Order: sequence, then structure tokens, then C-alpha cells
Amino acid sequence: MRIDVLTLFPDVLRAFFSHSIVGRASQSGVVAIECTDFRDFTDDAHRTVDDRPFGGGPGMVLKCEPVFRAVEAVESARPEETATRILLCPQGERLTQPLVEELSRQAWLLVLCGHYEGFDERVRLGLSARELSVGDYVLSGGEAAATVLVDAIVRLLPGAVGDGDSVVHESFSTGLLDFPQYTRPRSFRGMDVPEVLLNGHHAQIEAWRRQQSLMRTRLRRPDLLDTAEQAAESIEAPDDGQR
Repeated sequence: MRIDVLTLFPDVLRAFFSHSIVGRASQSGVVAIECTDFRDFTDDAHRTVDDRPFGGGPGMVLKCEPVFRAVEAVESARPEETATRILLCPQGERLTQPLVEELSRQAWLLVLCGHYEGFDERVRLGLSARELSVGDYVLSGGEAAATVLVDAIVRLLPGAVGDGDSVVHESFSTGLLDFPQYTRPRSFRGMDVPEVLLNGHHAQIEAWRRQQSLMRTRLRRPDLLDTAEQAAESIEAPDDGQR
């Protein structure tokens, strides 16, 4: 996979993308991530990328010209392929795990990060990008959202995570929240690991984990049960002493 991120702050994103799972995936060739600065596509000495909004109002708006030029320059370098364009904005479609899985199957993503009061509306109209939001709140810019998007996608790519099964059983991957996890020591400040996880009986462990996922989803995100495959099952608390 290739991911191009167009931004006003490429160095910030390069630093993030060079660490942890995303960094290792880049180094091993699982994904190629490039960051492009909108300012490189301006035509004045001050490298101006924004201007005051027509009609008045606070803040500054990102201009059309550098954004279109940046997109066209990046895409022209690979004329034989078509990028899936993504525009990050608070008005977009909310990012979910099924959507992340869908995007992880694309060969090339081109991500546009807004800033200030956002893009000139003609960027949205003219580039026909898929608009995505990471949540119902407003960020200072799209860079933070881009790190969320790229991290969520890259960790699903084959070879990005050491144990590929670990990303299959996480929260939202099955429509439910993840089950509780424990490691050593067995007892810590009066809190013990549930016995079922220590007996080596894999069927019982899987049943307990499934039950815990259902319970946790019902308590914390009951809205997910409407679409989860397991919604019709009854939920009973296991007798493991952990309340």
C-alpha cells in the first residue's frame, strides 16, 4: 500500500509515522508513506496557503490553488494508478472499524489535512474526495486525524503486526468491545487473574472471553449490540469471582 498525506506540517507527521507499528511497517516495505507540504505549491515569496473568508468572519481559509496543485503533482507521479482521495473534516463520514478495514484494502490513499477554518469549498467540490471524520469534535488541524487514520489502517496490513491474529479479536472488529486481558503477576494488590484463564482449557477460555465481550458491550456501548452478530444471545455473568 501507498499513502500520501498532504499537509501544512509534514515534519510533524513524518515523526509520528517513523515509530511503532507504522514505522516498522514502513521500514519493512509493508507500506510506503509520503508527506507533501501544501506550501511547496504556492506561487508567492511568502508561500501563502490561506486567506480571509469572503463574506467576513473569523479565521483563515485554505486556498484552492496550492491544494489542487499538490494533489495533481502527487498523482501525476503515478499516472498508471488511481488514488482514493480522502478529505479529513469534522463534517465527514465517521471513521469506524469496518471503514478502516475497507480502506486497508485500497492500493493507494491520498489524504488531505485541513487547517485553520478548513478548505475553500471548491476543494471539496472539485476533488470529489471521500470526507471522513474521526469523531464529533473539532481539531486544530487534520494532522492529528491523519495519524489516527493511518495508524488504524496500517496495523491491518499483512505483515504490519507480528501476530496477525491479534488484530482480528480487538474491539469493534467483531462488532463488540474487546474482552479483558491479563498478564503476570497472577495476583496484584488483591486483584487476581480469573481462574478460567489459568486452567489451559481453550474452549472454556474462548467462552469466557466471548461472554466478557458481550457483557462489556452491553454495559458500555449497548448501541453496538444492534448490529453485532451475537446480539440475540443471552448474557450471564461468569462465576469467576471478578465483579
